[in-house]
Amino acid sequence: MPNPVVHFEVIGEDGTKLQEFYSTVFAWKINADNPMSYGMVSGDTEHGGIGGGISGGAGDGGGRGVTFYIEVASLEDTLKQVEQAGGRTLMSPDDVPGGPRMAQFEDPQGNRIGLVQAGSMQGGNQNQNRTANQSQNPN
Repeated sequence: MPNPVVHFEVIGEDGTKLQEFYSTVFAWKINADNPMSYGMVSGDTEHGGIGGGISGGAGDGGGRGVTFYIEVASLEDTLKQVEQAGGRTLMSPDDVPGGPRMAQFEDPQGNRIGLVQAGSMQGGNQNQNRTANQSQNPN
């Protein structure tokens, strides 16, 4: 897959309750020890899982829902393609403190989709490492 899904977010009104719910039901390891109380979900590379985040913020206009993030080579070029194809930019490219460079768009049906600049995921990205290893060892 040339542009893999590398991150997800679940956003609601009460991030702590959502974090407790997903931790309890799915045994996810969630670390919200940061200034924004953003619950980082560890990816399970052994079973093919990706990491994500669970947070509050829907009450402040942040929008409740689920968003997945696609890794792309250029946020700016991808957003141009999105707009040419009928989508619209919701969040211009921005650097998340201590995290990746991201953007968001709305597809023609109103779905919010995130973009992540390749090489900018905090702590590295398993998909990037796999891609780099494949290019070095094509067999």
